[in-house]
Amino acid sequence: MIYLRLLFEFFKAGLFTVGGGLAALPFLEDIAVKTGWFSVEQLTDMIAISESTPGPIGINMATYAGFTTGGIFGSIVATLGFMIPSVIIITIVSKFIQKFNENKIVKGAFYGLRAASVALISTAAVNAIGESVLFDLAKYQSTGSFLDLISIPGLILAVVAFIVLKKWNPHPIFILAGSAVVGIVLKFAGV
Repeated sequence: MIYLRLLFEFFKAGLFTVGGGLAALPFLEDIAVKTGWFSVEQLTDMIAISESTPGPIGINMATYAGFTTGGIFGSIVATLGFMIPSVIIITIVSKFIQKFNENKIVKGAFYGLRAASVALISTAAVNAIGESVLFDLAKYQSTGSFLDLISIPGLILAVVAFIVLKKWNPHPIFILAGSAVVGIVLKFAGV
C-alpha cells in the first residue's frame, strides 16, 4: 500500500511541477506534512544531497524521499511516479509545439507558467529552506530573544555564497563543496 501511495503522491508532484526540480519543493513540503514520511528538516537535507549529486534535482529528491520511506523499491516507485507525468506531457506537447509555437495563446501560457515557476521556487526557498537554515525557531522559542531567531552563521554563509556567485560566477560544485567544508568546521566548532 505504501508503494501505491508513493506512486500517487510523486505522480501528483511530477504532474504539477512546472519550472524545474526546485518548483517541486512546495509539493514535497506538502507530502512531508500530509504523510509524515519525512520532516521539513529532512527536506532540507534532501535538497542539499540532491543539489550535490548528478541528475535533475526533482528526480533526486523523489529518489531520496522514496528511499527514506520505502527502501530501494520505494525510491524506484517515487522516481517513476515523479517522471511519468513529464514523459507523457512532453510526448504530447512535442507533437503540437511546432505547429502552435507562434500562437499568442501558447506564448501567453508559457509566460504565465514561467511567472508561476518563479513564485513556487521563491515560496519554497522562504518556507522550506529559509526557515531551517536562516532561522532557529527552537532556540528563539526557548530563550524568547529576537537575536536567537536568526541563525547568524547560516545567514553569513548564504550571503557570502550569494556574493561569490554574483561576483565571480564559479561552478556550483565549488559553492557546494566550500559550503560543506564551512558547515563541517562550524559544527565541529560548536556553532
